[in-house]
Amino acid sequence: MSHASPPFTPLQRVLHWSMAIGIVAMLFIGVGMMSTIDRNYLLLVSIHKPLGIVILVLAVLRLIVRWRRGAPPLPASMPAPMKFAAKLSHWTFYALMIAMPLLGWAMLSAGAYPVVVAGMRLPSLVPASAKLHSLLWTAHSTLAFCLFALVLLHLAAALFHAWVRRDGVFEAMAPWPRAPR
Repeated sequence: MSHASPPFTPLQRVLHWSMAIGIVAMLFIGVGMMSTIDRNYLLLVSIHKPLGIVILVLAVLRLIVRWRRGAPPLPASMPAPMKFAAKLSHWTFYALMIAMPLLGWAMLSAGAYPVVVAGMRLPSLVPASAKLHSLLWTAHSTLAFCLFALVLLHLAAALFHAWVRRDGVFEAMAPWPRAPR
């Protein structure tokens, strides 16, 4: 296994893994919201809304850190199509991590539902409109399935790099530091 490329910074690792937990939780909470009509629905919504805003803030912070710190280079031995897929999937993640919360916030605004985080009511992003609410709900739901598929693909790729290629890509973002050689 080649360890030539340096790992991501500790801040990048903390952002990655905290967002991974948050995004997976959001996906399951979203599924739970869609599959229940009992009192648990309101509990799930009360978690989903502020967690979405937290993910939006962390995604913007993560993007800023990524622009400032960059990322370790991919191994030279990695085929060009695999490098392209890696870069495309990461930028798609950033787009979804920002678009999903904004769509959810806009959807709630269109439905005249408040978004409250830490006791502060956030401003509406769009005017109240049943038609726009429906359109944004469909977009938010559709992109949630895309995000879920991308998470599964990302997990498969991480395991492929860790267990098959053993090329240091997984270790660059692993939640634990590399063992000294």
